Amino acid sequence: MQNPKELWYTSWFDTPYYHILYKDRDEEEAGLFMRNLTAFLNLDPGSEILDLACGKGRHARYLSDLGYKVTGVDLSENNIAKARQFENERLQFKVHDMCVPYPGKFDAVFNLFTSFGYFEKEGDNLRTITAIRDALKPSGYGVIDFLNVQKTIPELVPSEEKFIDGIHFKVDRKYEDGYLVKRIEFEVNGDGMQFHERVKALSLDDFQHYFIQAGVKMIRSFGCYHLSDFDVNSSERLILIFGK
Repeated sequence: MQNPKELWYTSWFDTPYYHILYKDRDEEEAGLFMRNLTAFLNLDPGSEILDLACGKGRHARYLSDLGYKVTGVDLSENNIAKARQFENERLQFKVHDMCVPYPGKFDAVFNLFTSFGYFEKEGDNLRTITAIRDALKPSGYGVIDFLNVQKTIPELVPSEEKFIDGIHFKVDRKYEDGYLVKRIEFEVNGDGMQFHERVKALSLDDFQHYFIQAGVKMIRSFGCYHLSDFDVNSSERLILIFGK
C-alpha cells in the first residue's frame, strides 16, 4: 500500500499554501448550496451528516449552524487540527480516509467541491462510493459535488499567474490520459516549490457505472449550486444525489 504521505493530495492539501491559493473561495455560495441541498433532501433539524474530505470544515461548520449534527473527516491532519477549534456539541472532526467506511450511520453523506477522483488506483473511486453507501441509514442520501468535465475540458485555461499574500503562483493546466492535471509553482523565501493536482475526468456515465457496481440508485442530478437541472453542455457542476 502506498504511504499516504506520498500522495499528491496529502502533501499539497496539508500545506498552508494550498489554502492561500484558494483563499477567495465563495463563502456565500457555499452557504447557498448547503441551504438549497438540505432543503431539497428535506433533512430535519438534528439530522446526522457526514462530510467526507471536509478540508478545514467550511461546509461542515455551516451545516452545524443550520442545526445539523455533523462529523467532518479528512485525510489531512493539519486541516483537521485547524477545524477542531470550531467543534461543539453538534460538530466534530476526525482524521479519516474516505475510501474506508466510517463507523456509524448517517442521514446524509456529502462529498463536496470536487473532492473525488484523486486516487492513484481506479478501484478507490468505487471503494469510496461503497463506503458512502455503507455509512447511510436505510433512507439516507449520498451526495457527490463534482465538476462537469464535458464543459471544463474545452474551457481549460492553460496557464495563469496569481499574486496572493506576497506569493507569486504560476498555475498550468492540461487534460492528459483521462485526468485533469494542474501544476502549481511558486517560491517562498527563495525556495522553489512545486505541487500538482490530478483529478480523474469522470462523466455522468462514469458515475452511473460506479453506482450500479456499488448497488446504489441515482435519485437526481443538478448542474449548479442553485440546483438547476444538469445540462452536459452548459452546467458548471455535476451534483449527484443517490441512495440505497
